[in-house]
Amino acid sequence: MQVTETLSEGLKREFKVTLEAAALAKRVDEELNALQGKARINGFRPGKVPVAHLRRLYGRSVMADVVNNAVVDANKAIVEERGLRLAMDPKIDFPESQDEIEKVIEGKGDLTYGVAVEVLPQFEVADFSGLEIVRESAEPPQEEVDEQLQNLAKQNRPYSPKAEGAAAEKDDRVTIDFVGSIDGVEFEGGKGENMPLVIGGGQFIPGFEDGLLGAKKGESRIVKATFPEAYQKADLAGKEASFDVTVKEVEAPGELVIDDELAKAFGMESLDQLKQAIKDNLSRELLVVARAKTKRRLLDALDGQYSFELPPTLVEQEFSNVWGQIEQDMKASGRTFADENTTEDEQKADYRKIAERRVRLGLVLARIGDDAKVQITDDEVSKALVERARQFPGQEKAVWEFYRKNPQALAELRAPIFEEKVIDHILAGAKVTDKTVSRDELLADEESAELGKALKG
Repeated sequence: MQVTETLSEGLKREFKVTLEAAALAKRVDEELNALQGKARINGFRPGKVPVAHLRRLYGRSVMADVVNNAVVDANKAIVEERGLRLAMDPKIDFPESQDEIEKVIEGKGDLTYGVAVEVLPQFEVADFSGLEIVRESAEPPQEEVDEQLQNLAKQNRPYSPKAEGAAAEKDDRVTIDFVGSIDGVEFEGGKGENMPLVIGGGQFIPGFEDGLLGAKKGESRIVKATFPEAYQKADLAGKEASFDVTVKEVEAPGELVIDDELAKAFGMESLDQLKQAIKDNLSRELLVVARAKTKRRLLDALDGQYSFELPPTLVEQEFSNVWGQIEQDMKASGRTFADENTTEDEQKADYRKIAERRVRLGLVLARIGDDAKVQITDDEVSKALVERARQFPGQEKAVWEFYRKNPQALAELRAPIFEEKVIDHILAGAKVTDKTVSRDELLADEESAELGKALKG
């Protein structure tokens, strides 16, 4: 094997590799000799098939396998001998000439091909003991606990039919049939039967529930309502719809009772236990936000410590993922760049910077984690897999099997676990100041409220 480096520019390396025909032929002979002892061919005793006959039958396919394995071995040797740390799998450039390839397969010519790789950048891990991070925390205010308790009580309150001819009022529950249309054409998902609806509960699009105020049992009416501009279905967003509604029942709400019986309806032994459960749930939600905010601050601080060349292919892949999501979201919402007072080019430039930041931070975290020998246990991966399976009720077994049979998918579960452990490792060595704030202060930062962006954006 002959290897010549043809390019060393930044993080890019290219090589010209020649695998001699004689070396390939020797490996083919070894494969055919090994095959001789296993071959079962009519007319020959087991293990006695002449190698020449095997060559006629299988020579080309064996050579193809040998070439493939030789290329893999050669690429591995290039990486190991030079101590390269690859950012991506090698890109192989085989000869375009079919005649040249045919000569290699027939064992009459050397194989010369190109290998292009991108290597990981070399950088020193900065001392993060000097990082100063404020870690906020907040407790849910009592009024929020009370509000949720009121909502649970409303969900559990009884309803009774109103007198014949009584009109529907706010907080009444109506049972309706409806058919929605836009410009006289029914739209998908716009039909329902025996649908219970609490007027003022905010279950339907704005204007629909108000359109039922004053309705009576047995009445039919046309209710007009407009879908929000940011409605999830782009074909309905911002459009006015007409609903042909038939009111089948009008019921008045019963007394709102908050006591131990209410708690028992939600599986709790007492009202105090229900209140504590509500508070605990709200506290967990605030912990998630607080963690995201702390993490973003830490990543911001780390990002300010590093500046090094990035593997271009990694950046391009990350940008493609980010931009693909942006395009998907805009298509779903029916909005354009002009609606956002920007242009596609301006947004691409901004999101390319985000992609570069993500790649840079990903490399930094990976290096810190490797240096710290951060490990992910099988138990941690199993717990993450259980949580993922729970997101697909009724399909848990299929999800479990999918991840167990797909190492790459399983690695995607390991990655966030690794990242969180690295973040904890850095925080343990940084100067962290704990600060108790109000719920509103914790949520004041818009990015912190949007957890997806807060993680790495």
